[in-house]
Amino acid sequence: MLTECDLSLKQTLQSGQTFRSYEKDGIWTVFSGTDQNVRVLKISQDNLGPAQEDEFWSNYFDLQTDYSAMKERFSKVSPVMERACEYAPGIRILRQDSWEALACFVVSQNNNIKRIAGIVDRICTRFGKKNEDGVSGFPCARTLADAPLDKLRDTGLGFRDSYIKNTACAVLDGKLDFEFLKSAPIDDARKALVSVKGIGPKVADCALLFGCHRLDCFPMDVWMKRVMATYFEGKDGSIFGENAGVAQQYLFHWARTAGEMKNDL
Repeated sequence: MLTECDLSLKQTLQSGQTFRSYEKDGIWTVFSGTDQNVRVLKISQDNLGPAQEDEFWSNYFDLQTDYSAMKERFSKVSPVMERACEYAPGIRILRQDSWEALACFVVSQNNNIKRIAGIVDRICTRFGKKNEDGVSGFPCARTLADAPLDKLRDTGLGFRDSYIKNTACAVLDGKLDFEFLKSAPIDDARKALVSVKGIGPKVADCALLFGCHRLDCFPMDVWMKRVMATYFEGKDGSIFGENAGVAQQYLFHWARTAGEMKNDL
């Protein structure tokens, strides 16, 4: 039976790796997938059965992976890493749709989580196709590649409108191939992503970690730069081993929400 230490919906869904979920009265609604293939899960922390019993959602929450063993290894690296693991032990790295995750992280640039979620919701409502229940999925790459810039801008994208089109076009013409991104040496995968105008190193690493499940990726934003400079000076994500991306997520969530990071700086 899963406990909150195995899977915390709040810690996982609000840790900055996905922007298509919300909570109301203890019930989480989670969306995943493009156009008519979108799936919707309603689940509560008190009853995680729906995630365990459905193959798609079990895979989505990465329930087959032993996170306890990873947290044990991470905690041996330093007391700070141990604190981060203890602070939010229920975080898992979601197995999201690769295209959806990439596009959402293009949207995320110079943005906050609440605003990103609003833009993504408007993109789905205005451009996504509905399933039989009337739920809009994230629009496919073809739809966004063909969308007029002014219509994209109306969703709140701002300067990111051309970035989204560039990214969608790169997927369509094969410049970005998700099978390659999932299996190629990490430096080659990163190089392919940053070759597209509008995708920088941080977005590339987030797309690889959260959209391609490349657990060796270690995205560096302002929070992670502070954490590494303050507690792991002169070192990089390699100190956490082959699953450094998971360690990054514990550190990122701890630094951003626990308040300890601000007190230490």
